[in-house]
Amino acid sequence: MRSIWNGSISFGLVTIPVKTYSATDRTSSVSFVRIHEKDGAQIQYRKICELDGEEVPNEEVGKGYQAPGDDAIVPITDEDLSRLPMPTAKTLSILSFVDPDQIDPLQMDKAYYLGPNGAAATKPYALLREALEDHRKVALGKVAMRGRESLAMLRAHNGAIVMHTLLWPDQLRPVTGVAPDEVELRENELTLAETLMDSLGELDPAELHDDYREAVEELVAAKLEGEPVAPAASGTSGAQVIDLTAALEKSVRAARGGREAGTEAEPASVTPIRGRKTAKKGEAEQGAAKKSGAAGKKAAAKKTAPATAKKAPAKKAPAKKTAAAPKAAGGRAKGTSTAKKTAAAGTSKKTASKTTAKTSTAEKSTAKKTAARKTSKRSSA
Repeated sequence: MRSIWNGSISFGLVTIPVKTYSATDRTSSVSFVRIHEKDGAQIQYRKICELDGEEVPNEEVGKGYQAPGDDAIVPITDEDLSRLPMPTAKTLSILSFVDPDQIDPLQMDKAYYLGPNGAAATKPYALLREALEDHRKVALGKVAMRGRESLAMLRAHNGAIVMHTLLWPDQLRPVTGVAPDEVELRENELTLAETLMDSLGELDPAELHDDYREAVEELVAAKLEGEPVAPAASGTSGAQVIDLTAALEKSVRAARGGREAGTEAEPASVTPIRGRKTAKKGEAEQGAAKKSGAAGKKAAAKKTAPATAKKAPAKKAPAKKTAAAPKAAGGRAKGTSTAKKTAAAGTSKKTASKTTAKTSTAEKSTAKKTAARKTSKRSSA
């Protein structure tokens, strides 16, 4: 990695020599060149002088300053700029340490990695990095790079110190006329919005990629091979007026994977990045639950069938015994009860006759004994 600026960090009386490296790479983004549509040749840009109309070589191109609202241009040379008092030309002076939330993200411009420049700078570099991590603070200062001075913020990141150049406060435009006036929101809408925020889950940086760049690369490859270009999927154009509460509820169900089977997905106002995988996972779980439920029903049916077959003959037996019974309005139930009553009556009559017979036999035997006694008394007399 090539260093683009060498300087030092002024931390009180401590000076830390550092090298600056660009932390971002924008060469991977899609960029096009301008061509002549008639013959496909690339168009060149030339520096033309407005006075004589001739092309100006790069070694003759200089700097000039034009005041706002003034047509006059004042030439500025590098020697003029070198004479200006700029203590931050080679030194980043730390002014204060603040909480990260005090920095408005709108002010962040570009990011750079700072590394120690030399063995002597290793220890103070590590000291500043550990101090920023332990106190969870960021350092604010000023630095001059590429001919201009700007604010700078230092923070610890992955074992290194990162510098963010910041815009000056007067470079931020006011938000007047952008935000809507007071809007009345219902409590359930806020609750659903917070529920949706919690349901989306965490974001995996590995899943983030430039879909547009990939589509352009596929288009170029198809043109080089002479293959037909696939038409782009047609999307919905224009804003749709939808019920906010209904859209939030559907978004929460989609994020939780509770989308009902057989219903078509309607476009919602919020499309989660990981909602697709979450929805698929929920549908898989729902399908598994349905399969397990069906299997349970089949098993229960198998267990119930034998028990029913065994109990069936017991129910048919009383019907045969009571087949000869008179059928009244009550059907089988009344015939069965009548047969039971008749049988009980017959049993009671038999028992009564047996008891009467036993009683008469006992009385006869007693009478015989009494007659025998009387006869013996008479004989003895």
